[in-house]
Amino acid sequence: MTAQGLREFADLTGFGGESYVGGNVDPNFETHGTTVLCLRFDGGVLTLADRRATAGNLIMYDQAEKIVALDDNTVVAISGAFARSIEVCRFLKHSFKYYRRTVLLEMSLEGKLSEISRALAGNAPMAMQGIGLFLPIVAAYDKKKEEFGVYFFDGAGARFQNGSYACAGSGSERIRGVFEYIARVKGKFETRPLQDVLADGLQMLDIAADLDSATGGFNKTLPVTRVLDRDGNREIPEAELRTAANIVLNG
Repeated sequence: MTAQGLREFADLTGFGGESYVGGNVDPNFETHGTTVLCLRFDGGVLTLADRRATAGNLIMYDQAEKIVALDDNTVVAISGAFARSIEVCRFLKHSFKYYRRTVLLEMSLEGKLSEISRALAGNAPMAMQGIGLFLPIVAAYDKKKEEFGVYFFDGAGARFQNGSYACAGSGSERIRGVFEYIARVKGKFETRPLQDVLADGLQMLDIAADLDSATGGFNKTLPVTRVLDRDGNREIPEAELRTAANIVLNG
C-alpha cells in the first residue's frame, strides 16, 4: 500500500495528529506507564514490562498491559501516556492487517518501522502541549533477512537500533548502565539462552522498582513478558515466570 493509501486509511479510522489536539487536559492527571525492556537472546528477543500505571504521584493501576503484539513478527512495548500509546498501537495493528489484506503480502520491516515513526511524528502536536507523549521500543523479526532487531524512538519519530537491548520509561534511567555491565561480564545478550536473559531482565526491573517510584515491583503481580522468535511471539508461561521471579526476589 502506498503512503497515500495509508493516509487515507488513517483518515477513515480517525487517526491523525491535529485531530486529537484539543480539550483541556491536565498532564498531571494523565496516566503514564513505565518501565519496559527489550533484550536479545540466542534465538529471539525477550520483552518485559512492569504493570504500574501512575498519574502524578498517584498509583492508578497495577495490572497495566504495556506490551502489544502488532503482528506475529513485531512486538511493541510502551512507556509514557498510556491511553494515547494504546490508541496508536491499535491503529498500527489495523494498518498492518489492512496492508496484508489489500496487497496479500506482509508489510516489510522497514515499512512497519516507518509507520511507527510516522505515528509518533503525527503525535508531536499533542506531545508539545505536554500531553500524549509516549516512547515505544520495538522487537522485530525480519523474515527476509532472518534477523532480529531491537529499535527505540524519540518523541518526534526518529528511529534508532541497538543490536542487543533497549529500554524506556523513567525507571530505565536508573538501570541504563546495568545493561553494559552485564554484557561485559556475562557476554552479549544475543549469545546467551532465554532463561539467563530472563533472569537478568527481571533483576533490572527489580532494581528499577527500588529506585523509581513510577515502576512497579513484582512481589504481588508478575511483570508482562513476551518472547519473539522464528515461530512467532508468545507469553512466558506463568509458572515458569513465577519461578524465575522468586529466584530474583529471594536470592
